[in-house]
Parts: sequence; structure tokens; C-alpha cells
Amino acid sequence: MNNIDVDLNLLVALDVLLAESSVTAAAQRLGLSISAMSRTLARLRAATGDPLLVRAGRGMVPTRRAEELRAHVHRLSRDAQAVLRPQMNDLDVGGLELTFTMRVSEAFMEFLSGPVVAAISKAAPGVCLRFAPKPDKDAGPLRDGTIDLEIGVIGTTAPEIRTRFLFNDRLVGLVRTGHWLLAAGGVIRPEAYAACHHIAVSKDGNTAGPIDTALHALGLARSIKVVVPGFPDAMRIARQSDLVALVPQSCVGNKQLPDHDAMSGLASFELPVATPEFKISAMWHPRMDADPAHKWLRNTVMNVCRTTYLHR
Repeated sequence: MNNIDVDLNLLVALDVLLAESSVTAAAQRLGLSISAMSRTLARLRAATGDPLLVRAGRGMVPTRRAEELRAHVHRLSRDAQAVLRPQMNDLDVGGLELTFTMRVSEAFMEFLSGPVVAAISKAAPGVCLRFAPKPDKDAGPLRDGTIDLEIGVIGTTAPEIRTRFLFNDRLVGLVRTGHWLLAAGGVIRPEAYAACHHIAVSKDGNTAGPIDTALHALGLARSIKVVVPGFPDAMRIARQSDLVALVPQSCVGNKQLPDHDAMSGLASFELPVATPEFKISAMWHPRMDADPAHKWLRNTVMNVCRTTYLHR
């Protein structure tokens, strides 16, 4: 193929197709119609001489050639986009047409994704935000560029990962409105708290935490009746039962958002034992430090997080 016929848009499209293994998902990430994405796949097949993605049941799987190309194409796509991005003094935020991928927890999706999306959309309507699930704290996706920005508790041991502190969070109790535990209206005793039935949040089944250590020192223990993978799940169950949930303060609102929908029918309370605060931070790979668009993204996200939850 003659050099003047090379279309870099095909490279970006191939990167997304190989990452998603789905024409529909790739179309959504790139803001294209499914038919346009299908035509792009046809062009890629013609250019590479390989089917790239083939039908497997109700989904699609990459061919061996596509598997071989995946990592190389991803690097080329990231490099091409970096070369063509303007420097900060020339950055036209309103004209950006990029997709950024953020790895966040379910709690972030529930309580912070709305303000973040609103701020990004207002300043840069051409930017697409892709929120990815956070099954663990592996630094691999930050290193290989699959994830642009991560928000949460620092858990990676990768020394090169850049971090920026956002705010301190802490655990609070949560029950349905009118729960007997709050009926007295006074300070909750550790014995009364431990006597309740509890919801634990754990992705791996390990339910022990700082609250259990503090209770154990008093000869007490929680009676856990339900284990769920995320804090929003715990809140939904607490609203409809007498079970007690344990969630971060950031889940229950603040002075600026005191009555958000997720807290409807719920009441929070201070724990009867002391538990340590934990730090919420932003994380990214150093290759993105000087990237003007990424710098704008992370500064915007960090400002929203701090504005929303530092002043509770």
C-alpha cells in the first residue's frame, strides 16, 4: 500500500476493535454507528488480509493474527495520538475529541461519576469518558495504557506510578430510616452495634476489617448475614431491611449534596468504636505526566473530587 493511502483512523479503530472484540462496543467507544464500524472492520480486513474478528456463538473472538497485532497496534495508536495532541499552550479544550478510560470503584460510579461527567462535558463536549470496572489494584493497565486515570485507595506497589492525594475518607454506619438502633437518639453503644445483624462488603469473601479489630478488643464481634461486592449494594439492602451497613463517608453525602437519591430512606451514624481514616488518591502512569490533554483531564477530575467531598 502506498504511504499516502495510510489512514491513521484505521489504526485507532483497529486498536479499539482488538480491545473490545465487539463491533458494537467499539462503535460506542469511538462515537460511531454500528454500520460505520462494520464498514471500518471491512476496510481493516482488506488492508491486513486477515478476518481479524470472527464469530463465536453470540460474540466475536480475535484471530491468531489479531492476537499477534494487539499489543503492537495499541502502542502505535497511543504514540500516534500523543504526537498529534497539541502542547498545553495550544490546547483547545473545547475542541478535544478523545476517549479517556478511568478505572474507578462502584462507589465512585454511584456518587462521583455524575459531577465528573458534567464538568468534562461542559468544558470539552467532544471528549468521551469510558469508566472501567476495578476488580483489583493491579498496575498493569496503567502501565500498558489501557487505563488513563485511576481513582481510589493506593494499593499498587509499582514504584513509577504517579499519585495525587484527593481527600481523606472514613467509615460510618448506615441503617434504614426508623431503625431501632437509632430510636434512642443518643450515642450508640458498641454492645448495641455488635448485637445487630450486618452487611459486609467484600469482593473476595474476606469480611474482616478495622471495625472487627476494634470490636474484638472489647470482646465483641459482628454477626454478618449478607456479603456483597460493593457499597451501593450494601446501601440498597440496608434500605429494605434491619441489617446494618458499613460504608465510606463519601457514600452518604456532604454539605453540597446532602440529599442525593442514594441516601433516600437511609440514615448514617458515627461508629461506636474508632477506625482509621483512609486516603483517596488519583493514579496515573508517568508517560502521561506531560501530556496536555491528560493533565487537563486529571486536574478536572481531581478538582471535582475535592470540591465535592473535602467540604463535607
